[in-house]
Amino acid sequence: MAIAPGTTLADYVLPARTGRSQQLVRDGILVIGFSIVVALSAQAAIPLPFTPVPITLQTLAVLLTGAALGSKRGGLAMLLYLAEGAAGLPVFAQAHGGFIHLIGTDAGYLWACPIAAFVVGLLCERGLDRSYLTSLLAMLPGTIIFYALGATWLGILLHLTVAQSFVEGILPFIPGDLLKVVIAAALVPSAWQIIRMVRPDLKNTKGTI
Repeated sequence: MAIAPGTTLADYVLPARTGRSQQLVRDGILVIGFSIVVALSAQAAIPLPFTPVPITLQTLAVLLTGAALGSKRGGLAMLLYLAEGAAGLPVFAQAHGGFIHLIGTDAGYLWACPIAAFVVGLLCERGLDRSYLTSLLAMLPGTIIFYALGATWLGILLHLTVAQSFVEGILPFIPGDLLKVVIAAALVPSAWQIIRMVRPDLKNTKGTI
C-alpha cells in the first residue's frame, strides 16, 4: 500500500478509526497536544540584551507541528496556542501570557506561528518531508515567514529603519534558526524511516508533489 498524497506523520502514527466522530476526537487531541508542545518549547528562552525578542525553541516546535499535523491541523494548533496566550495562560516565552503580547514587540513572531505551520504542513502534505534535502525546502519557508512578520512588526512598533529591524529582529537568530531547520529536516524523514520499518506495507513514502 502506498502512502496516500496529502497525509502526514500523524495519520500513520495515530491512524483514525472509521467513524467521523472518532477522527474529530483524534484530531482535537493532536491539535491540543501540539499547542502544549509549542507552549513548553517557548519556555526554553534566552533573553538578549540588544533586542526585546528572546531566543527560544518555539520555531523548531512550530516547524515540527506543521510537518507532523499538516496544514489545517498545524495551523489550528497554533491558533489555539495564540488563544491560550491571549486568555492569560503563561504559554508565551518566559511564562508570559495575555493579549498584550499579541500586539507587543514579539507579536509578529507569534502571529507567524499559524502561518508558518500551515505553509510547512502544506509542503509536507505534498511529500517534501520524505527525504532530508526536500525537508530542508519544506522547513525554510516557515523560518522566512517568522523573519518577515517578526522583523516587520518589530520595526513598525519601535520605529526602526529596515537595517535596524534586520539587526534586532533577524540577525541574532540566524545561526540558531539554521540549526533548527537542519534538526527539523533530519527528524521528520527519520520518523518516516521508522514508519517504513514498522509498516512494511507502505512501499512508497515519496508522496505526490
